[in-house]
Amino acid sequence: MTAWSVREVPLKYQLSDWSLFSISLSLQCRSVSLFGESPVSTPEPPSLDELAEGSQGFMVRALPIVDELPQISERNGYICYIPLQYEHCYIDLTLTFDDYQKKFSSKTRSTINRKIKKYAEHCGGKIHWKTFKEPEQIREFFDLARQVSKLTYQERLLDAGIPESESYVRQAESLAAENRVRAFILFDGDRPISYLYCPVEQGVLIYAYLGYDPEYMKLSVGIVLQWLALEVLFADNCFKAFDFTEGQSDHKRLFATHHTRRANVILVKASLHNRVIIYSHFFMNQFSHWLGATLNKLGLRAKIRKLIRFRL
Repeated sequence: MTAWSVREVPLKYQLSDWSLFSISLSLQCRSVSLFGESPVSTPEPPSLDELAEGSQGFMVRALPIVDELPQISERNGYICYIPLQYEHCYIDLTLTFDDYQKKFSSKTRSTINRKIKKYAEHCGGKIHWKTFKEPEQIREFFDLARQVSKLTYQERLLDAGIPESESYVRQAESLAAENRVRAFILFDGDRPISYLYCPVEQGVLIYAYLGYDPEYMKLSVGIVLQWLALEVLFADNCFKAFDFTEGQSDHKRLFATHHTRRANVILVKASLHNRVIIYSHFFMNQFSHWLGATLNKLGLRAKIRKLIRFRL
């Protein structure tokens, strides 16, 4: 089992797709790796005497679960809060690429091939893209990826672009020296337009950052780069899986070969202060989901999201 590490965990308060503010809790945290633990039916809270000094509780990310769990409950002196439950998607890279392609219907394979062909035609017949895995290549990758990331709504709206800190780049260089990084850039001529960055943990590639220039949305460049990268990763024949990590999206479901049920679990001391934070976050999430569903029903959510992407 991964050891606990104490850190500040932000709970983000947002309405639908728009972040408002966040409140942090000091928690002892760990993450469960892709093949780390068996599913549980109920998260078991540690005893209160396991709390480190200054810690308000525990957080387990990507805990495998048997079935849907109640979002909020109290027991053994803890509030058990589960803000996220999801189908965890991954790709089995021990397959051959030919066998992997068989998981797609003929219609889906045709659609993917058509997108790749369309982008190749846009590029004059040949797609320009590059793999980065050597330590001396990593800084170039981040320089190119940052050019794209600053254009994305993830960075401008959600502060979720690819990191630009010197410490992160140096960490990536160290991983590359151990053959623990694969990164990719898709170009239009010499212009970088999409990036994919994947560190490696215990033989598993982690889907850490994917981004693309919003001007190229209609050319499906995220799908194009993902497919090209997977061809290389299957050919490498040295990784166990490609882990899409937490959250759900059509992109992840399209490419995944397997799905497991996972949850992010927060267990905090049942104090008045913590109750206010947890229950307010819970009710804000409930309202946010209702607002998103209402905007979808009215046909407004996609229009507002698109407006924000291109105007911010």
